[in-house]
Amino acid sequence: MPKSSGVKQVAFNKKAYREYNILEKFEAGVELFGTEVKSIRQGNVNLKEAFCVVKDGELFARGMHISPYEHGNIFNRDPVRPKRLLMHKREIGKLQSRVMQDGLTIIPLSVYFRDSWVKIEIGLAKGKKLYDKRESAAEKTSERDMERRIKEKR
Repeated sequence: MPKSSGVKQVAFNKKAYREYNILEKFEAGVELFGTEVKSIRQGNVNLKEAFCVVKDGELFARGMHISPYEHGNIFNRDPVRPKRLLMHKREIGKLQSRVMQDGLTIIPLSVYFRDSWVKIEIGLAKGKKLYDKRESAAEKTSERDMERRIKEKR
């Protein structure tokens, strides 16, 4: 059976882009069990409240909810258990130092399949203030209005 190639996005964290300024993006693999992968293939994953922590030199995603596989039985795992993310040690060290020094946060941005492997895009982020959120919302509405006017003139 041939491997499927390409990238298939499963979940996207809109809240992360609204609440944080993303400074850098990284790709990480995820250590999962079989029924979790099957559940992700069905799109049953939620990143809304997820965040990442570095503990003992390993990177973990916490708060990432993978719904139990409906055809699974005793092999289903806890939906919100911490999932270990697979990255090189030097990358994890770099992330940890930026979090400790600059007060940044590591946030999961999206979950996708790359050639049948589950990957997570994580971002090094800085929290937005309330006035930043208002400013970005105002920019979006002004861009929409400009596009609408251009479309009407055509």
